[in-house]
Parts: sequence; C-alpha cells; structure tokens
Amino acid sequence: MNPTTIQLIAAALFALAIIHTFSTKFFEHLAHRQPQHAGIWHLLGEVEVVFGFWAMVLILFIFAANGKHEAITYLESRDFTEPMFVFVIMVIAGTRPILDFAAASVRGAAIVLPVNTGTAMYFLLLAFVPLLGSFITEPAAMTLAALMLRDTLFSKEVSTRLKYATVGVLFVNISIGGTLTPFAAPPVLMVAGKWNWDIWFMMTTFGWKAALAVVVNAFAVTWLFRHELGHVSQKDTVAASQTPLPVVLIHIVFLALIVLFAHHPAAFMGIFLFFLGFTAAYQQYQNPLILREALLVAFFLGGLVVLGGQQQWWLQPLLLEMDDTAVFFGATALTAVTDNAALTYLGSLVEGLSEEFKIALVAGAVTGGGLTVIANAPNPAGFAILKGKFHEQSIHPLGLLIAALPPTLVTIIAFRVL
Repeated sequence: MNPTTIQLIAAALFALAIIHTFSTKFFEHLAHRQPQHAGIWHLLGEVEVVFGFWAMVLILFIFAANGKHEAITYLESRDFTEPMFVFVIMVIAGTRPILDFAAASVRGAAIVLPVNTGTAMYFLLLAFVPLLGSFITEPAAMTLAALMLRDTLFSKEVSTRLKYATVGVLFVNISIGGTLTPFAAPPVLMVAGKWNWDIWFMMTTFGWKAALAVVVNAFAVTWLFRHELGHVSQKDTVAASQTPLPVVLIHIVFLALIVLFAHHPAAFMGIFLFFLGFTAAYQQYQNPLILREALLVAFFLGGLVVLGGQQQWWLQPLLLEMDDTAVFFGATALTAVTDNAALTYLGSLVEGLSEEFKIALVAGAVTGGGLTVIANAPNPAGFAILKGKFHEQSIHPLGLLIAALPPTLVTIIAFRVL
C-alpha cells in the first residue's frame, strides 16, 4: 500500500467521522452549556450531518492542497445516484396515500394472524415490510415501516428497551430483507450486473435464508415484548384511509416509476418534479412532505460517497487477504464502520474472485447492515424518522449496536449454518 497524502487525510477524516457519529450526545451537551453557540453545536449533534460535514472538510483540504480543479474533478468523479434516489423514494414513500395503502395492507394481513391486531401489526411491520423491500427497494421499505411505527407503537408510552429492540430488529431485517431480488438492496445492486446474479440466483442463494432470519427476528422480539405490546395494542387506533383510490393508485404508479428508473437520476428526478406538482394540485390528500428528513439523509449519504471514495487503498487489500469464511465475518465487522454497498463495490473491482468469496462478501455486508446508522443506506432514513421518539430526541449509536447484535447473530446462523 502506497497511499497518497490525500488518501491518508481522507482515512483520518473517515475515522473522525465514525468517532463523531458515536459522540453526538457530547455536542448536544455543549449546546446546553454554551447557549450562545447552541445552533452550531445542535447542527454537529445531528447524526445525519456528520459525514457531510467531514466530507466538506476533505474537499476544502483538497482545494487548499491541490487547487480548485482537483477538488471539483474529484467531486464530479463520485456517483451521487444513490443519495438522490434515497431522497426521492423517501419523500414519495412517506406520503399519506402510500402510507394509507401500506397500513391497510398490514391491517388486512394482521386480521388473519391468531393474535390481537396490534401485536400482529407490529410483527408484520418487522417481517412483511422488510421483505417487501425486495420489490419496492430497501429505502422505501424503511421509510414505510419507520413512519408506521412512529405513528402507532412509538406514539404510545412504551419502554426504551422496546424502542431500541424494535429499531435493532428493523435495521437488521431491512438490510437482509432486500436480498430476494437483485435490484432492491444497495450492496447487491453494486455487484449483481457484473456478476450476473439474477432473481433466481438471489432467491435460492440468499433469499430463503434471509426470509427465514427476518421472520425469526420479528417473532423473537414480538414474543419477548408480548405483554407490553398486548397492553399498548388495546389503545391502538389507526384511522381508516380517507384517500380516494385513484389518488392512491397514482402515487403507487409514481413509486413504481421511480423504482424502475432507480439507476437514471435524470429520469427519476424528472418524475419526482412531476410528482411534486401532483401533490400541490391535490394538497387535501397530503400530509406535509418529509422533505427535511429526506434531504438530511441524502446529505449524510452524499458525505459517505465523498469520504468513502478515498478508502479503497486500505479496504480492498484487507478483503483480498481473507478466505470466504474470513471475508464473511470481516465484511460483517467492516460494514459497521463503512457503508455495506462500498464494500461490495470494492469487491466488484477485483477480478478472479471465486463464487464462494463473492457470496460470502455480499452475505457479510448485508448481515452487518443493522449494526450502525452508517452500515446500510436506508438506516439514516429510519434514524431520521424515529429519533424524535427517543430520549433526548436521538437514538444512541451504542444502544443501536447492542440492540442489533441478537438479530445479527440469527442472520449469521442463517447464512453460514443453513
């Protein structure tokens, strides 16, 4: 390894960004101690701002060291399709007609299960919706599940243990629930085309194992908190949809078109602008669009793209020194400190990998996708939506890590033992 000065600085900034992610409470404490500067401390205390902030520092360093041309050239060499797509899919998936349709589907399925409706809905939000992410994309599934949890269970007086357990299972299940198809999970998207992984390959190699782990994780947390869920569900009331069916269908068409053109920002951004016009024309059927939350998440992912682009010099050699077993556990661990799509993308650049190595790399990347907020692209979306329901308006990174460990262990067993 012969890293350049820029790469070394970028690696140091990446490490600082990770430390910053786990230190947001410190900045919130500073905001209370120094009210005259509370604005900047609150800003730095937002997890979604962290990677964007340190990415900006990197670009300013490149500008100072090598000039404007180098800084702009590097920025333009990055692919920001994923942050843009997550922004658009979050806004559309978070609209009232889509949520009404999803809620109606979940309620309909909940009636069939042999438990009270509130508990059944909780189970389905952690099992059915993550698996649905294989078809509507993981960011859309995360947005739907998080918004419905926020407006039902998390709007009640429930224990902090239940909240963290729920978020831990949700993040892990979303990460693995998108592996039934080759187009829904970001780490799979990065390699499916080059490695010729079609839907049959995904279903038989990853899909059935992931589905089993998702159901086991959802059932386990539902059973563990069954008494608290039973108590809450007695007071749970979800208003029936008042949105006309044609409006719901039009929103579903918009969502489907965005998913169809997920790799073409010029197309999906044009569709999104038309969607904004439609929502303005029929405001009576809309809640306020979640533009702020979606923009913060896109800023987070954009920062990850900028910083992550300079980490190949140490990540790739690290991966290549491992066999398929080591790469599975190595990818699971590395995913906690870098986006899992970045890991699989680096793997796709290497020629001559065995099929076992490829499968282990992707399986490890999705297995660790729930451990931290930066591990999987949809996680910042769920974080942004649910954090207001936690103490001090934030989900503590260490709490998330601990809560995600049991469902991650179940996933390891599913992928490595079965």
